[in-house]
Amino acid sequence: MNFTTKIVNWYSKNKRDLPWRINKNPYSVWLSEIILQQTKIQQGLPYYLRFMDKYPNVFSLSQASEQDILKLWEGLGYYSRARNLHKTAKLIVRDLEGVFPSTYTGLLNLPGIGKYTASAISSICYEERKAVLDGNVFRLLSRYFNIDFPINSPLGLKYFEQLSFDLLPEINIGDYNQALMDFGSTVCKPKLAKCDTCILKEECGAYANSKVYVVPVKTKKKPVLIKYFNFLIYISNDNKTIIERRDNNGIWQKLYQFPLVESDKELDANALLQNPQIQKKLPSTFYQLKLINVYPQVHNLSHRKLYIKFWEIRLKNIDGNSTSIQNLDNFPFPIVLTRFIKSYFQNN
Repeated sequence: MNFTTKIVNWYSKNKRDLPWRINKNPYSVWLSEIILQQTKIQQGLPYYLRFMDKYPNVFSLSQASEQDILKLWEGLGYYSRARNLHKTAKLIVRDLEGVFPSTYTGLLNLPGIGKYTASAISSICYEERKAVLDGNVFRLLSRYFNIDFPINSPLGLKYFEQLSFDLLPEINIGDYNQALMDFGSTVCKPKLAKCDTCILKEECGAYANSKVYVVPVKTKKKPVLIKYFNFLIYISNDNKTIIERRDNNGIWQKLYQFPLVESDKELDANALLQNPQIQKKLPSTFYQLKLINVYPQVHNLSHRKLYIKFWEIRLKNIDGNSTSIQNLDNFPFPIVLTRFIKSYFQNN
């Protein structure tokens, strides 16, 4: 029995009961795939259920406001996924009469859909003969065939694309692709792989050569950029504060934040007050400045490490635009600020 047959047989007995597998509705499959990019199922599942409850089809999602979608997405990270979700829904309704493309090529033209997602949707929903390659599949194939080509190199990617295509069955393409993903995430796991009970153990090259935790191989990433963030938490006597929308590009684009002073090193109160960025942000009237967290809060992103300080600025009145502290829950914030708001304002 070959690799493909074993995987398909295993899936028929062990597939996970997931809500987007009830039918092959491209909307639900697409929504699940976008949510689960860079996200584990146990974290993404509640978000999927909330989205389906509020936006059960592409028409309702297209009519939502971007702010509502970002608020519902709050905490998942990689917010460009949510923005592209909205763009795609509007495009499908406006240009395609609410019907998803049925081909890999057509799906690739939609915002936020790359090779993996297009392959997953076209194979699961339309049985197009396309192979999926995500982290689970890379790991499974690397181990079983004992491949040490770096999976994030052009040569490695080309090799795996050809191998994964050659392994495709003639029928039930969608089930086979889902079998690979399920097997990789539940048996051939990154850590604590279940080799002792694995049905592929006897033919697994990595297991035979004691390389289960050596492959897959990746080339080294660029060093993580370290930045220091100083958020200014204005609080007036009438319980108002200041927030601003991030309209610049970046992972927090179109989310809200408190006024921010960025720096290349940690700032104390004196250094903060002397920083040119803060001169435009401080009021001219009397105020009191206090550091809320003595030690910076560390927030890790894919390409950055942020050291975050929160500074309370107490003042009598706020001139200009302000927001009631009670209304902060209505705005989408990065998760690090959502947690701060819940912990700080509930205790003060």
